[in-house]
Amino acid sequence: MRAIYQSKLGLGLMDAGNLGQMGIGETFNEFFIRELKPGARPIACMERDDVAVCAADSRLTAFKSVEDSLRFWIKGRKFSIQGLLGKEICSSSFINGSLVIFRLAPQDYHRFHFPVSGTIERFVDIPGCLYTVNPIAVNSKYCNVFTENKRVVSVISTSDFGKVAFVAIGATMVGSITFTKKKGDYVQKGEEFGYFSFGGSTVICVFEKDTIEIDEDLLENSTKSLETLVAVGMKLGVSTKKRAGPELPNLESCVIGA
Repeated sequence: MRAIYQSKLGLGLMDAGNLGQMGIGETFNEFFIRELKPGARPIACMERDDVAVCAADSRLTAFKSVEDSLRFWIKGRKFSIQGLLGKEICSSSFINGSLVIFRLAPQDYHRFHFPVSGTIERFVDIPGCLYTVNPIAVNSKYCNVFTENKRVVSVISTSDFGKVAFVAIGATMVGSITFTKKKGDYVQKGEEFGYFSFGGSTVICVFEKDTIEIDEDLLENSTKSLETLVAVGMKLGVSTKKRAGPELPNLESCVIGA
């Protein structure tokens, strides 16, 4: 059972025992972006590429469609998938696809990971502001932090989910987004993709329409305008795409040998 986030309790997922100690001469920012110890975040169903996983230690909201996200969570003026992804990336299959928002707070582990396995097709940098991404700002009708903030949009091409857009969004005090993989790399879900420098920030994953069945507890909490606490590698959802299997022979035309 995943917990619902309550700000007075804090996150508690970034366990100090899972991170290396601060070294002599290490800057605060170096301390902030430390890597996890091996095995600290088990990856759900690692052997199955049709299972997507959570991309960050965060507070998550997830929606079957962009329309649902506007109804239950994002109240900013003029939010759209076109505005989020930009003209270079946006395609008709993304327009009413599924949307998953991972909101990171300053106290969180700030490296982000791949939710799916596939090949990185491209990166697009979109300049912008560095507004806060807390729920008050997201739910404000006066601005749209997701389409106005600085962000980097990448596209991962997969066998099980089609194309997945991965949007790393800068926020207050986070002007630096660093990637540890490059265009053309084949990646496995759960592998590290990059990190944010100090501050709060957000990752948004956009799945093409009708390609993922998101876990029901995540959807139910989100329709109540509640964020769910998740860690890297937790199960997010399952592909709804059917892979083409080997064609079975026509038994009527088979000849049985003597």
